[in-house]
Amino acid sequence: MKKSIGSRIINSFLIIILLTVSIIDILLITGYRQYYYNTIENNLRYRIDNAQGIYQENYKQYSIEDFALENINLLPDYVKAEVQIIDTRGNVLSDSLGVFQDNVLLYTDVQKALNGKITSRVGTVEYSDDSVMSLSAPLKDQNGDISGLVRLNVSLARVNSQIRYVAFFLVIISLLIISISLLVGVVLAKSIVRPIEELTSVAEEMANGHYKVRANLDSNDELGKLGFTLNTLAEEILKKDQIKNDFISSISHELRTPLTSIKGWASILMNLNEDEKQLYIEGLDIIQNESDRLAKMVEELLDFSRYISGRITLDKDIFNLATTCSNVCMQMEPKADIAHVQLSLEIQNSVMVYIGDENRIKQLLINLLDNAIKFTEENGWIKLTSYVDEDNYIILVSDNGVGMSKDELDHVKEKFYKGKHSKSHSGIGLSIADEIVKLHGGHMDIFSEENVGTTIKISLPYDKNVEVKNED
Repeated sequence: MKKSIGSRIINSFLIIILLTVSIIDILLITGYRQYYYNTIENNLRYRIDNAQGIYQENYKQYSIEDFALENINLLPDYVKAEVQIIDTRGNVLSDSLGVFQDNVLLYTDVQKALNGKITSRVGTVEYSDDSVMSLSAPLKDQNGDISGLVRLNVSLARVNSQIRYVAFFLVIISLLIISISLLVGVVLAKSIVRPIEELTSVAEEMANGHYKVRANLDSNDELGKLGFTLNTLAEEILKKDQIKNDFISSISHELRTPLTSIKGWASILMNLNEDEKQLYIEGLDIIQNESDRLAKMVEELLDFSRYISGRITLDKDIFNLATTCSNVCMQMEPKADIAHVQLSLEIQNSVMVYIGDENRIKQLLINLLDNAIKFTEENGWIKLTSYVDEDNYIILVSDNGVGMSKDELDHVKEKFYKGKHSKSHSGIGLSIADEIVKLHGGHMDIFSEENVGTTIKISLPYDKNVEVKNED
């Protein structure tokens, strides 16, 4: 079973506190112990220095045995340490406690002192269960040779007891700190987990299709931002869902209309008399037009499906973009004439060398001009302009048609969106146009004012080093 976020936060928090407190305790106890041990060692060194001084001043010309006999009480009574005088063979000549050991050469401090070094050691001795600190120093005769050793042993029982007391006190304080930290961790975990649980619940509701549910988080942190994002997502899904429903309703109606006309006229034509040739021609013409309209709607939907699924690939080649603009304008002139709209062309550069998919660029221009014709009243005008601007080819499609409001302008390139003046069958014409421009690495900007007109600006990047093919 997976652990909850709350338990993981508490566990992580507790592990950090345990590690931190443990490290601090170990450092404090080690430092405290080292401090006391160093203090004891310094005191012993001071006493050792005094013993060496006494030996150098008064006994260096005598044997080590004479020194051992006369200085068995080398230290004052208040110094609680054992004093040993040892010869170079490791024999204990005198001991202030009256304890004589046979194996003192086994101790490292004795071994190093025989080599001329003052050395301390912490460990145990045979005659006591307590830990002791030993300090051994060489005694040199008048010739500078080592004649024996002086060794001080002091019990560490009281010091170790004090260290254990301090360690126990630190452990108690540490447990108290850990308990308080655990309590704080639980409270902190709950404060984090509670909004996460709320967001999870909201997300589960949304996953089940309940997009009207909202997250109620007033915090300004990342969780509050996530809640705001979820709410925005739900609003966008509702909006897109409404657009989708409107699209389905609209496209169903649009598809039904030509199908009804085709079916109706097919029935009429089946029952015509031989002398009704004119009506027969009119019927076939209507069927043909409605079939073309139906085919265009289906082609738009197929194109859009390919674009959003990423299955469209461009068949790029070098061509003259100015010539393409001119050809498309000529192609759309008859439709503009039928709508009683003036269509004009302005090309500032007769040669505009471009690498791209010419058929898709034609589709883009036809789509934009077709839209402009639909939304321009009789006796209105439409203008197609193309020119070079720095590193881009600029194409402008302008009209003095019905225009769009600011709200429509914000959504006009969205999929399935149809404005209040829209005469589109599917609401995806500008979406497809925008996708074509993006596939060519450009961008499309739309400027419009209601009852004034619309200008669509296409910016296509180009390579200045490319030469156009011979068009003959």
